[in-house]
Amino acid sequence: MELLGKYGKEDLAILYVAKNGDKVLEFVESLQPPIPREKKWVLIISTMYGCPIGCLMCDAGEYFHGKVSKEEMLEEIDYMVKSRYPDGKILVEKFKVQFARMGEPALNENVLEVLEELPKKYEAPGLMPCISTVAPKNSEEFFNKLITIKDHLYSKGKFQLQFSIHSTNEEERNKWISSKIWNLSEIASYGEKWFKEGDRKITLNFAVAEDSLIDPEIVIKHFNPDKYWIKLTPINPTNKAVKNEIKSGITEENSEFFPLVQEFKKRGFEAEISFGEYEENEIGTNCGQFATKYNNGEVEIKETYTTTKYALSD
Repeated sequence: MELLGKYGKEDLAILYVAKNGDKVLEFVESLQPPIPREKKWVLIISTMYGCPIGCLMCDAGEYFHGKVSKEEMLEEIDYMVKSRYPDGKILVEKFKVQFARMGEPALNENVLEVLEELPKKYEAPGLMPCISTVAPKNSEEFFNKLITIKDHLYSKGKFQLQFSIHSTNEEERNKWISSKIWNLSEIASYGEKWFKEGDRKITLNFAVAEDSLIDPEIVIKHFNPDKYWIKLTPINPTNKAVKNEIKSGITEENSEFFPLVQEFKKRGFEAEISFGEYEENEIGTNCGQFATKYNNGEVEIKETYTTTKYALSD
């Protein structure tokens, strides 16, 4: 794997751009200011070269060049780990590895092998993997195996599962996500099999546009507030969001009094707005943004960041 360059800020987020042959991917390490790295460190890796899902606001879906192998995913993680903790001892209270960059993890069975390998590879008492998924159809085998791995290796709150559902209107969900996906009833049915006493609540994520159809009453009919919590996120200014004229319903100005938060709380849900740092939009750490521009010849690697070839596993 060849590391092409890195962009960002040490105290916020660093985007790494790499390629394997002619296939480009991204991975990210980030902090949550003012929380120091010793308290929380997040790695976000790609599971695919691009993505076949094609969500209307995500640049990663501009192309799809196949799945990232187990070894390549471990290289992504290992490069970031060894740059900070060369001995593999990651003494971080919450060390999150998110399979949430480019690609839909439930369509890559190699993700399961990586999850089985991580506890053996690093001394990381705070390790917490996170799968973020749109729940594509025909992924039942992946999700059933994921339950077994979670129960065996990541019980008692050491695993975070997120379903990105975006709307409570099934027609709108299928329009936004542009692929065949589980409906809300199917997600809720799986959640009942997944959730064990002591597990972290399952995240229901809504990326909120100005005209999004999000009805808390529909959510409460399907999902138990004791097992799920609600995350509302703004629409990032990706190329596809701009092209498709999707504007965020959550802004810096209205976030403190956004009414949906209180509507969910009235129904017993934990709910919050999850804001990234606006500076990350300038860095370009939104999913697939830089890799797509690089593939399209719209951006060059800055000379100051250009590297020679790295064997990322060394």
